[in-house]
Amino acid sequence: MGPKLLLLFIIGDILGTGIYVLTGQVAAEVGGAAWVPFLVAFGVAFLTAFSYLEHVTKYPQAAGAALYVQKAFGVEFFTFTVAFAVMCSGITSASTAARAFASNLAAGVNWEAGNTEIMLVALAFMAMIMLVNFRGVGESVKANVVLTAVELSGLVLVILVGFYAIAGGNADFSRVVAFETPDDKNVFLAITTATSLAFFAMVGFEDSVNMAEECQEPSKIFPKVMLTGLGLTAVIYVFVSVCAVALVPVGDLAGTDTPLVLVVERGAPDVPIKDILPFISMFAVANSALINMMMASRLLYGMSRQGVLPPLLAKVHPKRQTPYIAILFTSSLSFALIAYVSNASTDSVAILGGTTALLLLGVFAVVNVAVLILRRDRVDHDHFHTSTTLAVLGAASCLYLVTPMSGRDPQQYEVAGLLLAVGLILSVPTALMRTAFMRRESKSDPRIKDSHDVPPHKIP
Repeated sequence: MGPKLLLLFIIGDILGTGIYVLTGQVAAEVGGAAWVPFLVAFGVAFLTAFSYLEHVTKYPQAAGAALYVQKAFGVEFFTFTVAFAVMCSGITSASTAARAFASNLAAGVNWEAGNTEIMLVALAFMAMIMLVNFRGVGESVKANVVLTAVELSGLVLVILVGFYAIAGGNADFSRVVAFETPDDKNVFLAITTATSLAFFAMVGFEDSVNMAEECQEPSKIFPKVMLTGLGLTAVIYVFVSVCAVALVPVGDLAGTDTPLVLVVERGAPDVPIKDILPFISMFAVANSALINMMMASRLLYGMSRQGVLPPLLAKVHPKRQTPYIAILFTSSLSFALIAYVSNASTDSVAILGGTTALLLLGVFAVVNVAVLILRRDRVDHDHFHTSTTLAVLGAASCLYLVTPMSGRDPQQYEVAGLLLAVGLILSVPTALMRTAFMRRESKSDPRIKDSHDVPPHKIP
């Protein structure tokens, strides 16, 4: 894969659910200056991207954060926790996409659906994703180019409609620089709260490190391509958020799960293109959901194969050759998550999207620290080097956005904690079996000293 295809892959991975559904919630925190949190989120992602670039050019292998954490800390449980957090972020991201799909479907067919109806459509959508996942989906890079073009077309449509309305004097551009924060928050806290949500729109760049083995000269092309992809995406997001608040009052944006559909309706009310955007949005979020659920099920399958989760999760269907137990398990988690959040919160999309950002920000903080620890590990080829200052700033900014001090909704910690607790519960029986097996084998073979010496496939 050359630099052009890699660039499209990175942009396509970042674009998707976040900007299509969370623009209104971001604007609700800061008012018309909704572009500021997206810009701050880009800055945090940019810092972390430098650390990922040092890792991927130093260790050009398709394993991502789990590989870097294992090399840096060498603690299997910590590595498992990081890998499971990444898996959980895929489930929460797909669940966010399911809610967004349902809302856009209702908007596209002019259906006044309530919360229960939206939840049921989201559950049906996830069931469809599960069936597609079960059949086996192998998306090539060329197919990703097509999907990226469709996703991008919706955002370009919003920008063009926005510029058209602004040029025609049908927009209030003064709102773009107006900070309107909730009564209980100062400007700084409002920005960090909004950034905690906006960061969901920036995630995806980290997935590109799994393409390292498919790239031509990764040490040479990855830095320029990843940073270019992040930069172009940030420019698109800033333009979209500026157009959104210039055309639609903040209160109206915050009150809908389909903010960009509303922007096009207000900017071009007499043009039929406004009827297209809900379906483009559905396509964008459906693609995000499928990719994330495929990632989650395969990651769970991989952890089972490594002997850190019950062997049942590594079962493969005899005909389809897909990890059907892992698919059923991750899909069931998504079903439960959608139902739980829909009943527990009036703003399901923000809770699910914010939880995705929370989980990944925690992972990113560890990745930034791992860069500093692995400086002692030398490799025999040239690779990208980030500065110590950038790695420290990246770790500090990610950690801050993880803490309650950033203004994060407490329900996001609740959802993340429940998901990680599931991983802990799953890992305990396997760890006990591994320890028992190690003790039994050590009696007959004194060369076996600890659980690291036990081959995963020998676990009962």
